[in-house]
Amino acid sequence: MRVAMFGYQTWGHRTLQALLGSGHEVVLVVTHPRSEHAYEKIWDDSVAELAAAHGVPVLLRARPDDELVTALKEAEPDIIVANNWRTWIPPEIFRLPRHGTLNVHDSLLPAYAGFSPLIWALINGEEEVGVTAHLMDEELDAGDIVLQRAVPVGPADTATDLFHRTVALIDPIVRDALTLIDTGRAAPVPQDRSKASFFHKRSVEDSRIDWTWPAEDIERLVRAQSDPYPNAFTHYRGERLRVLKASVSRGVYGGTPGRVFIREGDGVVIVAGAEARRGRARGLVIERVRTDEGADLPATEVFRTMGGYLTGR
Repeated sequence: MRVAMFGYQTWGHRTLQALLGSGHEVVLVVTHPRSEHAYEKIWDDSVAELAAAHGVPVLLRARPDDELVTALKEAEPDIIVANNWRTWIPPEIFRLPRHGTLNVHDSLLPAYAGFSPLIWALINGEEEVGVTAHLMDEELDAGDIVLQRAVPVGPADTATDLFHRTVALIDPIVRDALTLIDTGRAAPVPQDRSKASFFHKRSVEDSRIDWTWPAEDIERLVRAQSDPYPNAFTHYRGERLRVLKASVSRGVYGGTPGRVFIREGDGVVIVAGAEARRGRARGLVIERVRTDEGADLPATEVFRTMGGYLTGR
């Protein structure tokens, strides 16, 4: 088949690699210009450079326009494959090829449509994550599913662990989905919209620790925002602290959420959870932090005396 690709960052790069090795002809690549957004500078392998290295025509676009439509018509693709395209693709584009547009999304749709699905899934304690290849329709990430594969989430996994585990699924899922479509064996399954969820892009505000959350949720937030992501953070005595390593306390501690309470193991317990005042909640043991000056320190060197509070601002 003749394939056009829309993609960006490492997800798009891996998709293009799969297409270039698939035996299909890549006739056009569309990608975004580089961005200064914090999350878009992390996994930023260049789709444009890979396409150029293989002699594939490249268009840089923030969003589709008339010139892009003309270029697609001239390229005459049989299918478009999209992965991590950051803006809406209109029907005149996604319906253009005879096989439509195959979108590759790093979640187990219909759950976690939208942005940063791995981070949200880890924060929410999901037991598995994955990749879905579906046919694009008018609603974002809502089209019929062609192929879907899952991987487990371990109790110590970070968002980086899940990124590497799911990005490894891109090559086989793209190749296999295209084979099913090309041979007429694809049997797309409609998504169960009663199970759908849609998440927004993450920003700095989403990394701010809310000490009324249960300690278990905050611990997952810390893992979800581990390096190279912008770390989960809080404030202590007017200074911002990024939390690099934390665990749920062995003991149950009562009091006001955010209170710097007691040493436990290699760290310091912070009272957490809406039920903390009833003495029914475990705390968060902070073990390692990073200052705004970039110093990585054991929590015991920062919280030398007990008392005081960690705050959102």
